[in-house]
Amino acid sequence: MSVTSSDTLDIGQLYQAHQPWLQGWLKRQLGCRSLAADLSHDTFVQVLAGNAVDDIREPRAWLLVIARRVLFNFWRRRDLEQAYLEVLASLPEPLAPSEEERALVFEALAQLDQALAEVSQRARQVFLLSQLEQLTYAQIAEQLQISPMTVRRDMHAAIRACCQLQP
Repeated sequence: MSVTSSDTLDIGQLYQAHQPWLQGWLKRQLGCRSLAADLSHDTFVQVLAGNAVDDIREPRAWLLVIARRVLFNFWRRRDLEQAYLEVLASLPEPLAPSEEERALVFEALAQLDQALAEVSQRARQVFLLSQLEQLTYAQIAEQLQISPMTVRRDMHAAIRACCQLQP
């Protein structure tokens, strides 16, 4: 069955008509067939979680927008995991956490990263300077050349995003 942009699509038709194409596009981006299959399915999970597909005029363009977001999140999570593993490798053996502790910490870091992706770049920077560098609001304001009130508002936004994390 050929599905054109003027046809009304249901999710099954959308999947049948475009999943192989989308998986091929992802394979070209990633160079790995199995990762492409996983991310292709993740894309359609996002489609299911989103709006109805009845109003889509350009399904491939729409799927590409969602797939790029899924791909970006995959790369960001992979980079975060790699940075965490590099820090762990630098720890002396007695201080290194167990595999279970690593998994829990990584999950927490991924959730924190996801929450901070919802706020502005400056708010992320304010939050990280406060929490990782343990700078005061005045020091952050001076370093970023913004007012202490702006630091407080950005910190509030970042903390609110973190509090909205689902356990």
